[in-house]
Amino acid sequence: MASGPAGATVRFYAELNDHLPPRLQYRPVEKRLVPPASVKDLIESFGVPHTEVDLVLVNGESSDFSRLVRNGDRVAVYPVFESLDITPVLRLRPQPLREPKFVLDVHLGKLAGYLRMLGFDSLYANRASDPELVAISAQQERILLTRDRGVLKHSAVTRGYWMRETDSRRQTEEVVGRFDLARCMRPFTRCMVCNGLLNPVSKAEVERQAPKRILESRHEFQQCPGCGRVYWEGSHYQRMRRWIEQLAAATQTR
Repeated sequence: MASGPAGATVRFYAELNDHLPPRLQYRPVEKRLVPPASVKDLIESFGVPHTEVDLVLVNGESSDFSRLVRNGDRVAVYPVFESLDITPVLRLRPQPLREPKFVLDVHLGKLAGYLRMLGFDSLYANRASDPELVAISAQQERILLTRDRGVLKHSAVTRGYWMRETDSRRQTEEVVGRFDLARCMRPFTRCMVCNGLLNPVSKAEVERQAPKRILESRHEFQQCPGCGRVYWEGSHYQRMRRWIEQLAAATQTR
């Protein structure tokens, strides 16, 4: 008796393999489709969030998420290209943001602080629910950073990234490298606590907030108009400045 047609052959490229079990990584995988499945459903059936996909080729042709894939089709799935122009083919996400904005899930509070320190608009609330994160990402066109793949599978999310690293400093390097942000950094221009843009202020304006020894030894101050926090260039500033320089150098030479 003749066997039925072979299943669809799917291959994921580059860091999309991070979402796959080792036995499926970096190789073509056959999957039987009864009935046919959309590109989006097929991709996410492997545990890969659609937000990390920028290009899909079905039988050599670029395809959108709604195209139906059938047994016998060949599917190649590529990650988001932040630094490479692939406009001649069909991108599956909006163009890279010129001024990236982020919203982070409840597990990424320290990362939010570091991104704000680098000057990136980063929303974070330690009690935000998944539906709230999805809504903010969609309505404000923010990249959703998360440790939960499931959130990224929501169809309303068009910009999102699953964090691989667990250490907050390594996560910062991961984000800067992944979204090619080294040249966009504007360190020490945002409040690390509430995300507000800092304003330069005089010593007289902050004499009630800053310690006397700081007022006597420092001449330049910045203040957040939102929460009132005052910033100055102390020893912590110098340490973080060195780390930022190392971060920029490391991500630019990759």
